[in-house]
Amino acid sequence: MAILRTAEDVEKIRFSGSILKKVFAGIEHLIRPGISTSDIDAEAERLILELGGEPAFKGYRGFPATICASVNEVVVHGIPDKSTILEEGDIIGVDAGVRKNGYYTDAARTYAVGKISPEAEELIRVTSECLSAGIEKAVLGNRVSDISNAIQRRAEKAGMKEVRMFVGHGIGKQLHEAPEVPNWGEKGRGPVLKEGMLLAIEPMINLGTRDIKVLSDGWTAVTKDGMLSAHFEDTVIVGKERAERLT
Repeated sequence: MAILRTAEDVEKIRFSGSILKKVFAGIEHLIRPGISTSDIDAEAERLILELGGEPAFKGYRGFPATICASVNEVVVHGIPDKSTILEEGDIIGVDAGVRKNGYYTDAARTYAVGKISPEAEELIRVTSECLSAGIEKAVLGNRVSDISNAIQRRAEKAGMKEVRMFVGHGIGKQLHEAPEVPNWGEKGRGPVLKEGMLLAIEPMINLGTRDIKVLSDGWTAVTKDGMLSAHFEDTVIVGKERAERLT
């Protein structure tokens, strides 16, 4: 379990997170009708390298790109492609990771493409709120499932479904570390949170069924009913009174 013990470690991970913040700020203006997901990927990679980082996803277990680009019913792990052109009314989840100074950070955002439906707007808003609700519980003395339960309750309140096939995770010297951070569960279960622990909290929320399937490329995960899905993620440091968002 990754625990930051020195001020130097904390500064290294903050710097890695600052790169990701700038990457998302730099690609946001590209999210519009007519652009390919491959073009967004290329700009994200250019920015990461220009800012002194390394793309964390490219080559990870054979993944071929810098970002995951997940459009509409794609939940996570969509592969950027020149033939995937964004259209008015789409939503796109962009997931990216950076390695810098020996530390990884990981984050995701879901964007509207032009004018979207009220249902899509609500899905994006609720998923972002699920992330905030989970992060509020990432404090000293709570347990991992307190994060999970907060995410689930916010989704359920909106009549939406949290994805259970994929989970958040610890992060630090490796992209994925213990503990797993599910997006559902009863309070008071799992490892006790310790100050300085690094977590990547990432609710994936669906408008319809929570059931998903992975396509033949081995990566792209889609909703089984074809309805929309959204994804938000931040890397955080567990704090004594509140977590610090790094990304």
